[in-house]
Amino acid sequence: MSRRSRTREAPPAEAPRRAADRIRDTAFELFYREGIRAIGVEEIVNRAGVTKPSLYRAFESKDELAAAYLRDYDQRFRQRFEESAASHPGDPRGQLLAYLEGLASRASSDGYRGCGLTNAVIEYPDPTHPAHRVAVESKRALRERLRHLSEAIGARDPVALADGLLLLIEGSYVSGQTFGEDGPARILARAARCLIDASLEG
Repeated sequence: MSRRSRTREAPPAEAPRRAADRIRDTAFELFYREGIRAIGVEEIVNRAGVTKPSLYRAFESKDELAAAYLRDYDQRFRQRFEESAASHPGDPRGQLLAYLEGLASRASSDGYRGCGLTNAVIEYPDPTHPAHRVAVESKRALRERLRHLSEAIGARDPVALADGLLLLIEGSYVSGQTFGEDGPARILARAARCLIDASLEG
């Protein structure tokens, strides 16, 4: 047997993560936990182990990085909703309640900081700001999805049911931060069931 055949090939080295990915992941963690305005570019690059030029090559400004963070947040939100829908095929009520039960659990846990999208609208009230635009677009999409689900459930007034559910959802984001595990957010799904049942009566 030749030396070459006896020598095992080394496994390929794992490719280093791109600087842009490290920046994006670090910004996600810091922006969600501390708020976007509270975190400076210097802290992001230090935590990510990159340089400022690397950040500005990937993102034109901190505002654009904030918008990227919110797009990532929106994608994770949509994924949770899709997972709940997949667990109840053909059952719009079950899909909705499954998502709300998960949200109630998250909103009642330690360290919960609400919805990053809702927080961004409050931090950036200017409707022309990139972060504000991304957040509002996501909220409009959620409102529309709730309307479609309300229609599928058979609500007499799907628009009213959807908006009522949206108010419950948004309220859970705030009450979860305020009251923690013993707060009103823990009964989110129960309150939604009452609202859905009321929308079907008559």
